[in-house]
Amino acid sequence: MRSVPLGRSGPAVPAVVAGMMRIDGKSDDDVRALYLAARSAGIDFFDHADIYARELHSAERRFSEALRLSRSERSEIRLQTKAGIVREGPYFDFSYEHIVSSVEESLRALETDYVDVLLLHRPDALVEPDEVARAFDELEAAGKVRAFGVSNHTPRQIDLLRTAVRQPIVANQVQLSIAHAPIITQGLAVNMESTPQAAVLDGGGLVEYCRIEGITLQAWSPLQGTRGGGVFLGNPAYADLNAVIDELAARYGVTPLAIAVAWITRHPAGMQVVLGTTTPQRVTDAAAGADIDLTRAEWYALVRAAGYVVP
Repeated sequence: MRSVPLGRSGPAVPAVVAGMMRIDGKSDDDVRALYLAARSAGIDFFDHADIYARELHSAERRFSEALRLSRSERSEIRLQTKAGIVREGPYFDFSYEHIVSSVEESLRALETDYVDVLLLHRPDALVEPDEVARAFDELEAAGKVRAFGVSNHTPRQIDLLRTAVRQPIVANQVQLSIAHAPIITQGLAVNMESTPQAAVLDGGGLVEYCRIEGITLQAWSPLQGTRGGGVFLGNPAYADLNAVIDELAARYGVTPLAIAVAWITRHPAGMQVVLGTTTPQRVTDAAAGADIDLTRAEWYALVRAAGYVVP
């Protein structure tokens, strides 16, 4: 399994992350099988959030109840969770009280003394950076959170947090796939007036900003397309893209899923791919993609096949 640094000087972490969003309602055996498939593939990083599944913290609780990890087993893995979305609103809450209370409940649900990474889950337009800083300082001092990051944040939103937050922002989890790649492809068509792809979104330069600032990008929905919803693998709306993916899969002796992962992990930003599957074999297949080094020609061929302009 390819590894990447978490943040500028953080520990090496696997390039593929096992997302736990869909385990609520799964049996103990199902969760264990998923966990063991991840560990066997070299994945020791598990992604959670307070709002995942039917009830608050229920996916986190399902994880701990099914696995019953010993203290030594817990020390072998990394647990990441998120806070900030109030689903019942719906609205966002980066207040000191909400962040701290959400983390406390996550710790109880996960049956652990600490989480390795806490992400602020989507931006809160009403954020007060001083309140975030107060929460981060308290959680770090108590040993309850070891590293901090964000999700779906623009460069300037991160800069705003950093006016008060003293901890490094080690990760930014954003949507990215071959078929949903504006954070990468808008730069390829810069200053091309007649190309919608050239429109600057989210302030522009997100990937470059994270590389400069030592922030690890985590790609969520790595199989999601933009044409009518759903995944792009095997989707007739992406016939050209799937033709190239299938050709590369045959060339490298892997599944199409592995090629979808390889396109992301090939990027020199050193990204992590957050899987959403609950099928053990698909975890194994995806993990194989992290060890494939696509050539530049192959990587750009996938960009073109997805319909993006490559001048």
